[in-house]
Order: sequence, then structure tokens, then C-alpha cells
Amino acid sequence: LTSAFSGKGVRFPESFEKQTGFNTVKFFSYIAMNIDKDGWCADAVRMMSPNQNDRPDGQAIDLLVIHNISLPPGEFGGPFIEDLFLNRLDCDSHPFFDQLRSLHVSSHFLIRRDGALLQFVSADKRAWHAGVSDFCGRTGCNDFSIGVEIEGTDYEPFMPEQYDTLVSLTEALCRHYPIRAVTGHQHIAPERKTDVVAPSRGASGEEVKLSEMPRPPLDLSIWKKE
Repeated sequence: LTSAFSGKGVRFPESFEKQTGFNTVKFFSYIAMNIDKDGWCADAVRMMSPNQNDRPDGQAIDLLVIHNISLPPGEFGGPFIEDLFLNRLDCDSHPFFDQLRSLHVSSHFLIRRDGALLQFVSADKRAWHAGVSDFCGRTGCNDFSIGVEIEGTDYEPFMPEQYDTLVSLTEALCRHYPIRAVTGHQHIAPERKTDVVAPSRGASGEEVKLSEMPRPPLDLSIWKKE
């Protein structure tokens, strides 16, 4: 069913949607996004970053860390975020990049402004996104967390499509891993970082907050029309 429909151009009858309030697009988007046995999301464009390593043996993956990023700061749509995570950024192409010359970082996922999803590291592996960090007394958050970068800044609204992708991705990750909490980067590294996702609205107009994201068991209301 997932591979046959994948939510592209397939709808239940309009009369059914009107009577039930069911949102076909959101439904197929949800069921299509899954994490495979190797920690990869089939709906993401895969770009393998060398900036990764194994997690500690037996480590549970139970935290989702949300970041924002733009390169150069405040500019969207270029190739520079991918280039940074793939260690191929031309640091002479913009004055800001000079300070990134020795930086080796990665995130598991990147959500572009249009909602497109990219994956750089298997979620089973340890991406280098959190740095020096502490979550509820647990240090070294890279060991037990999954990092999601959202293309944006601390000062501009994120796009509805980004929130919709984030909700679907969070659902998929929660089904596959024992995720217990979702937090912003600033909350695990408050003296170094400010990035965190503020409340916004999804494409259907519903308000989306990290603290109110759908979590297992499945909440069908995320597919309801307003």
C-alpha cells in the first residue's frame, strides 16, 4: 500500500473527505514515512556524511534534538549546508565560511524550506550535531539523540511545509526508537546555542508545537481538516 500510493496524486473520494474530515494527503504522507532496519528514511534524499561514528554499545536512542541552520546566515536554498555536512564546503566562497574551516559536523536530517527531507547519517549511528551538551543531567547528547536541522534562523518563521515534514518524521522516529523527549539545541547547550523551533502552523492551519507533537499511540486528529 505504501509503495503503491505514497500519497502522490491518490485521494479518497471527495465526498468521503467532506463527510469524515479525513485528509488524504496527510494520511499517505504519514504511512509513507518510515525508518528502515538500518536507520534510513526512504522518503529522504540520502547524502552520506563522513562525520559520524558508532554509538556506545547498548545505547538507547531516546532523544530528538531540533536545530535550525542557514548558510550563509539568513540565506536559504543554496548548497552550503549539505557541503558543510559532507566536508566539501568552499570556505573561500563567502567571508562567513572562514570560521568553519576546521569544523566537522553533521546532523541526521535536514528539512529544507519547502519541506524536502535530506538524511546524512543513519539514525542508528552517532551524528555530530549536539557538541558539548547536557539533557537532564545526561551529558554527551550525541550518544543517545537524533539531530534534525531545519533550514531557518532564530528570527524568521519556519514554513508550514517544514512543520508538516517534522511531524511526520517525528512520528516515524517514535515508532522505530524509544524516543522519550523532544528538545531544542538551546536547551541542551544553553551557554552556546540559541536555536529552537518556535510554535507555528502546519499547512492545514493547525498549530504545531514541539510539546504537542503527535506521539504514540497514533493520534488520528493530525489528519483532520480544520
